Amino acid sequence: MERSLSMELVRVTEAAALSSARWMGRGKKEEADEAATSAMRDVFDTIPMKGTVVIGEGEMDEAPMLYIGEKLGTGFGPRVDVAVDPLEGTNIVASGVWNAIAVLAIADHEKLLHAPDMYMEKLAVGPESVGMVDIKAPVIDNLKAVAKAKGKDVEDVVVTMLDRDRHSRLIQEVRDTGARIKLIPDGDVAAAINTAFDETGVDILLGSGGAPEGVIAAVGLKCLGGEHQGILLPQDNTELERCRKMGIEDVNKVFYMNDLVAGDDAIFAATGVTDGELLKGVRYTGQKATTQSLVMRAKSGTVRFVDGSHNVKKKPDFVFR
Repeated sequence: MERSLSMELVRVTEAAALSSARWMGRGKKEEADEAATSAMRDVFDTIPMKGTVVIGEGEMDEAPMLYIGEKLGTGFGPRVDVAVDPLEGTNIVASGVWNAIAVLAIADHEKLLHAPDMYMEKLAVGPESVGMVDIKAPVIDNLKAVAKAKGKDVEDVVVTMLDRDRHSRLIQEVRDTGARIKLIPDGDVAAAINTAFDETGVDILLGSGGAPEGVIAAVGLKCLGGEHQGILLPQDNTELERCRKMGIEDVNKVFYMNDLVAGDDAIFAATGVTDGELLKGVRYTGQKATTQSLVMRAKSGTVRFVDGSHNVKKKPDFVFR
């Protein structure tokens, strides 16, 4: 994989963020998502790679752009698999609240899990806690392990999870341990990545969310030296059949890092759409717009924060060629 791809991919997430941020707080999540998807697609076509979408906006007959199986890039360069979420947090943008991002991940061909569109039970931690947690272990055991790894008391551990009714029992289990909880409305890719940065104040992600997002988060944590574990949660016979088509007969199988993203190289890029713990959202000031992005590469372990200033007048459609 070409090293230069890292900075090229930032242009993709910047474009998606700039386009979708115009819809912040307007209550129109579909329009925000469409804007992000369209911008991301346009810029992808300028990137020197032979990419195939393995996690995208749906099947070919369900999505006009960035559908699973679509070819991306100029057709020249490394052959890679692509996982995208043009706007993680459509509801967040519609409401104008925290932690919406435009995000993507790439890896060498056939190295990303082609996760079906269903729920996945997740556990994510930063580098200090790698090898010390187990998604099948009791909550108290995992929180004690994270506390020990980070040199703090269980009462000082912060657990993040999606604010969903399905998590009521899990929330109570965490509260019974004395640990603290940070509930989020949407956006568990950003939440998983936050576990690897002390400044976010988040130590562990628990609970269920989308399986495709779990793969994207795993790429980010692979770059950071963290850990992501997952178990698919099929809800009906249709979803069970999807698992079988993937060759998964044991639906209780635990997907570890090398199952989610294999090999030693992968790239993760994200740009803030609205403000979050890790990334600032898009700012518009007259004829300029500013962005903040994060780009990471697993092979080198390089982590870059990229501040961008964009001339809106010169780039009215936010297509950065």
